[in-house]
Amino acid sequence: MSAAPLVGYSSSGSEDEDEAEAAAGGPARPGAGCRPRVQSPLPSQRLPVPDSVLHMFAGTEEGPEDDSAKHGGRVRTFPHERGNWATHVYVPYEAREEFPDLLDALLPHAQTRVPRLVRMEAFHLSLSQSVVLRHHWILPFVQALKERVASRQRFCFTADRVKIYTNEEKTRTFVGLEVTSGHAQFLDLVSEVDRVMEEFDLTTFYKDPSFHISLAWCVGDARLQLEGQCLRELQEIVDEFEDSEMLLRVHAEQVRCKSGNKFFSVPLK
Repeated sequence: MSAAPLVGYSSSGSEDEDEAEAAAGGPARPGAGCRPRVQSPLPSQRLPVPDSVLHMFAGTEEGPEDDSAKHGGRVRTFPHERGNWATHVYVPYEAREEFPDLLDALLPHAQTRVPRLVRMEAFHLSLSQSVVLRHHWILPFVQALKERVASRQRFCFTADRVKIYTNEEKTRTFVGLEVTSGHAQFLDLVSEVDRVMEEFDLTTFYKDPSFHISLAWCVGDARLQLEGQCLRELQEIVDEFEDSEMLLRVHAEQVRCKSGNKFFSVPLK
């Protein structure tokens, strides 16, 4: 419903703020009290520009440097361009109090096979691929998203099947928990998000999605080490964890959109 509240979270700074431009050079203009001698006109002169001025805007035309070492080795799926904002729509996963205890049992076991696995800092279930929006389209996009999904009902879902995922480029691997109950409701949400994507001429979601919560990730394709026997052992840990059935059954109560450094939440009905 259009009356549902739309909550925005904004951090300071904006990647598309106008950058100052500096112009150097050009002939110096004579002072008002100076009379040039006709017989021997003064030659035009250029005042030297200090190095500090020459280099103060270095690199601003190209935008921030993509240094994967600063992001745990992750590589952008599309290059940074000024004014473009990476945008992602998802359902946040509100983990129960005992959820970290389950991770403490799961991840050390997985790390015996792939020591470079890193625990995720926050958990969610994706409803879209990562797409690029121009800054001036963010609010219209969020408004369209609100109109599509705010009338959808809240629902319960269960994510308790351990599964190994990679991104399309096979540059990252994820250990996740796949949704085993509530899949149809997630498909309904995706159908609405896809309509918004089409309105803005953006890529829609995967045709046969596996909705899941990513628990840990690493750089590279680590499926060979994590699938097979290791995957079966991880599933046993989940199945034998105390009250895992109740622990991994949660409510989907909102849809969230992250665009650049801004977050917008749309509560479900």
